[in-house]
Amino acid sequence: MYPGTVSAKMNRYETIQVIVNFFLLIFGLFLVVLSLIDALWTALWVDGGAGPVTDRVTNLVWWTMKKVIPKKRNYWLSLAGPVIQTLIAFVWVGLLWIGWVMMFSADETALVYTRTPEKTPSDLMDRIYFVAYTMSTMGNGDTYPQGDVWELAASFTTFSGMFMITLVVSFVLSVIGGVTTKRALASQITGLANSSEDFLINSWDGKQFAGLDLFLMSVSSQVGELAEQQLAYPILHRYHGASLAEDSAPAIAVLDDALTLLRFGVQKPYRPTPLMLKSARATVQTYLKTLASASIYPSAHPPIIPDLSLLRKAGIPMVSDEEFLRSVDNLAHRRKLLLGLVQRNHFRWPK
Repeated sequence: MYPGTVSAKMNRYETIQVIVNFFLLIFGLFLVVLSLIDALWTALWVDGGAGPVTDRVTNLVWWTMKKVIPKKRNYWLSLAGPVIQTLIAFVWVGLLWIGWVMMFSADETALVYTRTPEKTPSDLMDRIYFVAYTMSTMGNGDTYPQGDVWELAASFTTFSGMFMITLVVSFVLSVIGGVTTKRALASQITGLANSSEDFLINSWDGKQFAGLDLFLMSVSSQVGELAEQQLAYPILHRYHGASLAEDSAPAIAVLDDALTLLRFGVQKPYRPTPLMLKSARATVQTYLKTLASASIYPSAHPPIIPDLSLLRKAGIPMVSDEEFLRSVDNLAHRRKLLLGLVQRNHFRWPK
């Protein structure tokens, strides 16, 4: 083989190596930036919802679990929220970890192994180990950065690791707070009734809906708080109750149908305070606006209409069936959206 041929092959190899190293550096930097932006977007940007990576991971896991788990096994579906949240944390840390490993792999002399008498360039496992203990701020091991640029990169690795840990903790605590609100709201409503008809019957004292204004004020406050939390953290939509009494979706369906009965079904002199009814219905409407962020859409048809005859038997003065039906027809889209929410959580419409 001629020397010129050998030289040409070496030059070609060196060129390929430079291109590969450049790709490792750029793609590694991209992964580091992507992980930090997605974590910031999801954990701290209240009006931004979920980041692009988080949104895709959430939808993929939820879709998979819905396909795998039978519809009547709500207990197993209740694990979706914790599984998704745990996986998101691993994805954030994993992207950051892989990104830094790729960047340090762009230069074979970026890290040196110091356990042997002579300092030797690190291999892939050394880089993986180095990035892991640097991100977790465990201190120095047997591998050290070489040169000012890579020493600075190691400092940024530590900083980004600490920052990511802070974001993960912030995200977990915020979501847990939202889950607590969901459970408290569900138990407060289902503790009173499991259907809109029972809601009114249990609130009726024979002459009026005594104390209902205070109850609606309390529940409206919780629904409003939950709406803001779900707008900030769409993953809350994936936290599914193991039973009807523990899930906020059917509870809010009961509440909204009860508000519809109070506003359009009960005769005017016996209705609760109009301002309170208007406020409560507006709060539920705000909640429904958050469903699009979790890809929850209206069902093909509206749910069953509440039975006024049950309420008349309980002595509650009601309007005619025809008048009530006309009012309910104007709420078809709202009720379809509520049914879509209930069905998305693998429950039947409460009745």
